[in-house]
Amino acid sequence: MKNFVSVHDVLTSSFGGVGEAIDALVQKALAYKASPFADKTLGTNKRIGCLFLNPSMRTRLSTQIAAQNLGMEAIIFNVGNEGWMLEFEEEAIMSGTTVEHVKDAAPIFGKYFDILAIRTFPSLKNREDDYSELYIKQFIKYAGIPVVSLESATLHPLQSLTDIITITESFKEERKPKIVLTWAPHVKPLPQCVANSFSQWVNAWGKADLVITHPEDYELSEEFTKGAAITHNQDEALKDADFVYVKNWSTFNDYGKIYESDPRWMLTNKKLDLSNNAKVMHCLPVRRNVELSDEVLDGSNSIVTLEASNRVWAAQAVLSEILRTC
Repeated sequence: MKNFVSVHDVLTSSFGGVGEAIDALVQKALAYKASPFADKTLGTNKRIGCLFLNPSMRTRLSTQIAAQNLGMEAIIFNVGNEGWMLEFEEEAIMSGTTVEHVKDAAPIFGKYFDILAIRTFPSLKNREDDYSELYIKQFIKYAGIPVVSLESATLHPLQSLTDIITITESFKEERKPKIVLTWAPHVKPLPQCVANSFSQWVNAWGKADLVITHPEDYELSEEFTKGAAITHNQDEALKDADFVYVKNWSTFNDYGKIYESDPRWMLTNKKLDLSNNAKVMHCLPVRRNVELSDEVLDGSNSIVTLEASNRVWAAQAVLSEILRTC
């Protein structure tokens, strides 16, 4: 594995087809969960630089812990608060607020670190710009070392790997689980990253039936949802579900908007009665009693804490694969 920015990167491993590759990565993560320090010398004398262009809690901490479990030194750098404003456009005339170009900064990071991990965020103003993934592509182009996405403008691959780890760990029946990704209300526009990524990974995995439900006009890009069933009827989607993944996202076609925040889309225990006693997932942070009700989050169906704790093992599995090849 050279880089890790989407599900397609698991195909560069030695695991075979994409479904098998995801399963193998999941099993590697679960093995690390059982024995966190099994490869504690794999990253000896190696450094990972974690660059954050926007805030993080679980992603930052879990990646640090994963790196340390492998014997790596993790160095955190908050670009906006601790360094110069970076320019990413080629041939830019830098007469504004940006001070340093990525083509000058990234090669230096490539000399300082063995792996570079980047967290960026979409503007939600210009879809073409956001979906070009310029920021992370420029780091890959100029750093000269493996790059790991800690979330980008359109995808959150470590979260999605974590989600499949959690589903695998929680579902023991000899059949495909039914997984529902449901839109939820929110007080502000949020990016499509988590929803895009979850759809991409579950579809590529091929070991579950995915249904996506959302109000009209909240369609995601078909690039990521192709293969899933899509409905605007949440009750219909929830019927017989084994897992319900709750997430808000803003509009894709009329980009970055909130058309409605209908509280009837918030998941409650009454709605869960329609499901097959479904486990409830959310990437966190969550707006309680807006996206998800207290009764669900604090109830026995919620596996959000298990899901968040598995972030460490997802990151450790990915870093291990990269360390073995870089």
